[in-house]
Amino acid sequence: MPTTSQSLPNTKDGQLRARAAHVIPGGMWGHMRAAAVPEGYPQFFSGGNGARVRDADGREYIDFMCSWGPIILGHRHPQVEAAARACLDAGDCLDGPTEHAVTLAERLVALIPHADWALFQKNGSDAMTTCVTIARAGTGRRKILVARGAYHGAVPWSSPSVVGVTAEDRAHLIYYNYNDPDSLSAAVAEAGEDLAGVVVSAFRHDLATRQELPTPEFAHAARAHCDTADAALILDDVRAGFRLHLGGSWEGVGVRPDLAAYSKAIANGYPLAAVTGAERFRKAGGQIFVTGSFWYSGAPMAAAVAVLDVLERENGPAHLRAAGDRFAAGLTGSAARHGFDVALSGPPAIPLMQFADDPDARLGEALCQEALSRGVYLHHRHNMFLSLAHDDATIDTALAAIDDAFAALARRQDEVSA
Repeated sequence: MPTTSQSLPNTKDGQLRARAAHVIPGGMWGHMRAAAVPEGYPQFFSGGNGARVRDADGREYIDFMCSWGPIILGHRHPQVEAAARACLDAGDCLDGPTEHAVTLAERLVALIPHADWALFQKNGSDAMTTCVTIARAGTGRRKILVARGAYHGAVPWSSPSVVGVTAEDRAHLIYYNYNDPDSLSAAVAEAGEDLAGVVVSAFRHDLATRQELPTPEFAHAARAHCDTADAALILDDVRAGFRLHLGGSWEGVGVRPDLAAYSKAIANGYPLAAVTGAERFRKAGGQIFVTGSFWYSGAPMAAAVAVLDVLERENGPAHLRAAGDRFAAGLTGSAARHGFDVALSGPPAIPLMQFADDPDARLGEALCQEALSRGVYLHHRHNMFLSLAHDDATIDTALAAIDDAFAALARRQDEVSA
């Protein structure tokens, strides 16, 4: 197995882990725990530029996680950094929002067909909770439909963990199966006249599960049920937003939501989230009380305006789709050459890598370890992400290293699978 920082306590990463263990429960929290990545991956980082990140010990990797999604243009994109820096130099967290709040809302309303207004938050969890609150306020009802296994945030009503969560936190949730119109219909019937909203993911991106794009049948059924019940169709576009379509990820299936949540890529790494909504829910959006001390900071909003400028100018979704196709073809081709059956599912810009006949993901983890030691940062259970900084040359450099990683994995396959 490649030598890694986790096995070397005298590294900077190892020292930081030891320090963190004394002052942070579990050494780290949430999805940033080292347990969320393959054994031996670095926990701490010191920088990033373009399509590359640098760990605390100075080792550089071509990055196919993009900070778990927020980086869509590449780390430290100069136009975004300049916009954010100008706001920081003038003042970021003030007694009220900066002009960037209005400018960004105007840009989103002009860009997103379903949007007549926008509100801003900090995280995807904030935005999704705001959507649910608006749906309930606008309909006067309680029941919210969510897909089994879907992730909509790290808050009690939707957290994948039930530690510290009460049954009352989820008392008005009803579950259906993604891409299953019959299951959705049954859930709608169960909600009856108390249906406030139906939450749908941009695509099915459950952890370590083959990804599914929404079928037109399912998407149109969700829209029809909400129209019939006068309920809100809520699109969770936190993970996919702006990577698949600048007008919203369900534009591809011809269905528009009433409310949508964005975060991750909206500001290329600056902390920001947004809710966009149709006119029908404008009044509810203005009546509910959702807020935060840092929700009005100007620099992330200035960064987001710059992000939208770049994505529109460079046709970002098309670039990402082509980059993802190139990456997928090269990775699966290398796998086949070395005797492995590897599939990538999900949109090309947000792929999930899985080996056939690898229920414990041992082969996937081992490939990631081999790739890491060759300067490529992959993931074996979570969606990966591409950015505009993943140009052909960068992808080809990564694929050459991945091909070498597959060769190394072939030599130790029996050991890994044992």
